[in-house]
Parts: sequence; C-alpha cells; structure tokens
Amino acid sequence: MRFGLNFFPAFRPSDTTTAAYFDQCLRLAERADQLGYDAIKTVEHQFFDYGGHSPSPIVFLAAVAARTKRIRPITGAVIPAFNHPVKSAAELAMLDNLSNGRLDAGFGRAFLPKEFEVFGVSMEESRPRFEECIEIITRLWTEDRVSHQGRFFKLEDVHLMPRPVQKPHPPIWVAAVASPDSFLWAGERGYHLMIVPFAEQMEKTRGFVEAYRKAWRDAGHLPGAERVQLALFAYLAESRGEAVRGFDRPVRRYIELLGEAVSDWSTTRSSQYAGYEKLAASIGALTPQALMDNHLAYVGTPEDVIEQVQWHRQFFGEVEPSMQINFGGMRDADAFRTLELFASRVMAKFATR
Repeated sequence: MRFGLNFFPAFRPSDTTTAAYFDQCLRLAERADQLGYDAIKTVEHQFFDYGGHSPSPIVFLAAVAARTKRIRPITGAVIPAFNHPVKSAAELAMLDNLSNGRLDAGFGRAFLPKEFEVFGVSMEESRPRFEECIEIITRLWTEDRVSHQGRFFKLEDVHLMPRPVQKPHPPIWVAAVASPDSFLWAGERGYHLMIVPFAEQMEKTRGFVEAYRKAWRDAGHLPGAERVQLALFAYLAESRGEAVRGFDRPVRRYIELLGEAVSDWSTTRSSQYAGYEKLAASIGALTPQALMDNHLAYVGTPEDVIEQVQWHRQFFGEVEPSMQINFGGMRDADAFRTLELFASRVMAKFATR
C-alpha cells in the first residue's frame, strides 16, 4: 500500500511565513524520502491564503527532487486552463529530467471563480480546455513533431524539448471531486485518479470511484492497474486526546481559509460546476469533529489510524492516502511527530500484509 504527503499551504501571515512553510516542507520531504513514503504532491492555486502560496507546483517539486532520491513528485495539480499546454509539457518534462524519471503529472480543472476571472478564462470552457490541453501535452511527449488544430490552440510542426525521461510519458493523474464526467473521462483514457472526498457525499464519491474503475476496465485497460489517491488530513500522537486537541486549531484555520476562497460561489453559477453554489454553505458547516466522524482525516494514535486506513480500503477498495500533515501553520514538532509515527507504526503494519 502506497502512502504520500500532500503539501497544501493554508495559513495566515500571523501563523507563519511562506519561506518558513516551504523550508518545513522540504525538511519533511527529505525525511519522508528516508522513511519510505511513496510520493509528495503539491497544489496550484492563486490569490488566497488557501493554497495561494503555491502558484507553481513545478517550482516547489523541483526543489523536492533536488533534495530526495527515491520519492516521487506529483503535481497535484497543474491547471491547464491557466497555462499554455506547450509550456506545461516542456516544464513537466524538465522536472521529469531533474528528478531522473520520478515525475507523476497530475492535472485539475480548478474551481475557484476568482482564478478564472483574473486569468480571463470562462468557467464554461473549463472542461473542453482541460481535455484539449492534456491531449496536446501527451502528444508533445510522445510524438516527434506535433501539429494541432483545436478549439483553443493551433500548433504547427512543434518539436518539444526537453523530452521526458519516462516512456511513453510520465504517469498522468486527473483530479476529480464532484463531477461524474471527470471520473469517467479519466477511467476511459487510463489516467489515475486524485480525489478529495467531502463529508456530505462520501457515498456518492464511492459511486464515482466505482464508475471510474468500470470505465477503466471497459476501455480495455489492465484491471487493477488503476490507482486512486485520497487526499486527507493526518494528525497523530501517542494518546487519542492529545491528537484530537492538537488537530483542532490548525484544521479550523484551514476550514476558515477554504471558506473565504469559495465564498464567490454564493453569487456564481456555471453549468460546468453543477451544485458548486452550495459549496460555501457546506464548508461553513464543517468542524474538526465532522471531519473525523466522516472519515476525512486520520486523527488519533497509530492504532486508531490503522483502523481508519482499513476503513478507507474497505469503503473504496485499494487507495493511496495523500496526507496533509502540516496544515494551518503547524509547528515542526507536530508535523514531524505525525510523519514519524505514521511511518514507523502505520506504514509498517500495512507493509506486512
């Protein structure tokens, strides 16, 4: 079973600085590499304390690649709507070379109205832009010269440099949350899946994952070769009470900042994002206890967390937890304790099964 880290910056200047946050992330990445974690993922977001400290996952993951030997960097995710596909293809190929063929390339559609507004991209174009960009990127990675006449981009005789190390190309992941079309599209094309479950729709998310796996099989891809990554919080301590108390403050900060970032949905409507107008109210109702009760976080002793990991495997089938361990402006001692306890007593348990 694979376990990874998800570095998603969500903090206020009063909590920490951007430089201090990334310094902590890089030290955690070095130690995670030594402890046997499988992957490190980071986000692309703009303009908000929720994620906005990381406008380029490629820049951060280049630093991770330089300080690690075996752990795989994952873009979680590059946003095609806000980046030219030729530039994304070249920069990702460069990162694959810098990491000596360790890159996993994750792509997402984005969902914050302010980001679309600032970049001058219509939310109604979100899906077709996403699909066209990934088509172009994979062709640039696998074909010597590419010409393309599409809805959004026109290319003539383009030879990408550098070429990716991995052949035919780095593994591709698709981020999906609430749109069934995203799950089906990923499965049909043989792409791996990054999901962020929400408390009120766990059963619905399980149905989406099942549909993804069926689409994967029906398209003729090798059954069981699909991979599903699950984004979760994690906070471990030697006692359950200590873990629950420690989890409270940083996750409340995360929820507060997420609420600010999605607030535009109260006045925004898009056919590409059905139901997202309810997002602000849904986030406003979240509490640390609700996250724990709805299996959106690994919180407790290592023994508690072993049971929580087992719950996800039974509910979704085989998954790869991608864990936020330094959310909300967290102290070194708390983040590193979770990292070490999870590796020595949770990962070790699943390695023997």
